[in-house]
Amino acid sequence: MKTSDMAVDVALRPMPATASAMTPARLRWVMLLVTGAMFMEILDGSIIVTALPSIARSFGEAPMALELAVSAYMLAVGVFIPASGWVADRFGARSVLGAAIVLFTVSSLLCGSAGDMHSFVALRILQGVAGAMMVPVGRLVIMHHTPREKLMDAMASLIWPALIAPVLGPPLGGLITTHLGWRWIFYLNLPLGLLALVACLWMVPSDKGERRPFDWPGFVLCGASTFALLLGFDRITAQPDMLGAGLIALGLALGVATLNHFRRAASPMLGLEPWSIQTFRAAQRGGALMRMSIGAVPFLLPLMFQIGFGYNAFHSGLLVLAVFAGNLGIKTITTPILRRFGMRNVLVVNGVISAILVAACALLQPDTAVPVAVALLAAGGCARSMQFTSISSMTFADVPRPQMTHANGLSNTLMQLTMAAGITLGALGVRIGHALAPHLGWSAPGADYRFAFLLVAAVSLMGVLDMVRLPRNVAEDFVKGS
Repeated sequence: MKTSDMAVDVALRPMPATASAMTPARLRWVMLLVTGAMFMEILDGSIIVTALPSIARSFGEAPMALELAVSAYMLAVGVFIPASGWVADRFGARSVLGAAIVLFTVSSLLCGSAGDMHSFVALRILQGVAGAMMVPVGRLVIMHHTPREKLMDAMASLIWPALIAPVLGPPLGGLITTHLGWRWIFYLNLPLGLLALVACLWMVPSDKGERRPFDWPGFVLCGASTFALLLGFDRITAQPDMLGAGLIALGLALGVATLNHFRRAASPMLGLEPWSIQTFRAAQRGGALMRMSIGAVPFLLPLMFQIGFGYNAFHSGLLVLAVFAGNLGIKTITTPILRRFGMRNVLVVNGVISAILVAACALLQPDTAVPVAVALLAAGGCARSMQFTSISSMTFADVPRPQMTHANGLSNTLMQLTMAAGITLGALGVRIGHALAPHLGWSAPGADYRFAFLLVAAVSLMGVLDMVRLPRNVAEDFVKGS
């Protein structure tokens, strides 16, 4: 029996006795809860960006000092995600998800009530820890209880928060800050958190997994590696120097040590068995390069429009919303397209199209007709949304149910790292473009950003190579729901 056939056979086996069955209606409600929680967690990572000057003024600090609040949140999420699977197995999905929702809601209330920068940053770390437990555990519940023939539809539904929240966050944060004050960015989480808690206690099953000892060495190594990499990416984005490069190098070295530990440990925090599955490996390796462009574009576009072209925040926000429209508009036909043309064909052809549309952003000028710019941005949003959904669906196509916890942890950790790396890639591209523009004869406003878009497109295109190597009928039964 081939490895892929064995994986399918294991994946179709009944769930362990600890996992209670869910009716389709109940599963849909749990899906709504999980996507809502995911949207809240991702949105809170980006929504305060436009509010930082206002927050800084209320604390009597410089706006740059408050950027630590953004970094602290993302660092906490990245460091604690790998432990989420073990915590869910040990204490049960309902208990962990409910506690995470409570912690996220309470920390939101306290963030909104904070009176100084230090307490605000500490509370953002607490909020990030809650987010690190909330989202991966919720995804795990969905993957454990969704029948294999419905799993691709479920994964498509779980993708939209990751695509929409980063685009919607900055303009929404600006709107709330302008009309209600920055504290309401956090207060608005309170009713949502209370509803989510009631829904969690009512609908989420109390699944528990295999009891295994906590892998302290693995947690420390993985957490230190993730922390160093995310901090290094953040440093390089804001101020390229040897400290940022050193942090990234340290993070990579610790990452190698982490992988060596996971290979040798009797009960690792994250088992590496899913990496032997071709579809999972391609989705993480080639998919990482593609996800970098998905992270970079929402970062680059507002900067180019406002700093490069001199647009005001309102004009820039309206244009960026075209990306949001493209992300959302393609969702209803993504699954039918995958079923009609096949996973590999979509990943290869759409991957090339996506890279071309990122590169085409380098052609935008301050006087580009609005309908042309909107059409380009919306088309790019459609292509990247399709690619992100396809990669995420293929990630779990052949993963056996007993390996879902480890696959989910690996996937979430790598996603956090690659999205941050995409922002760093975009920032470095702008700096390189600034140095090269005079030599290339690029003198138009926003010329610095041309090279950044071309660089991001080239990296995204490299990710297609992993997809080309896949068999033509890869994940065929998964895609068709058989």
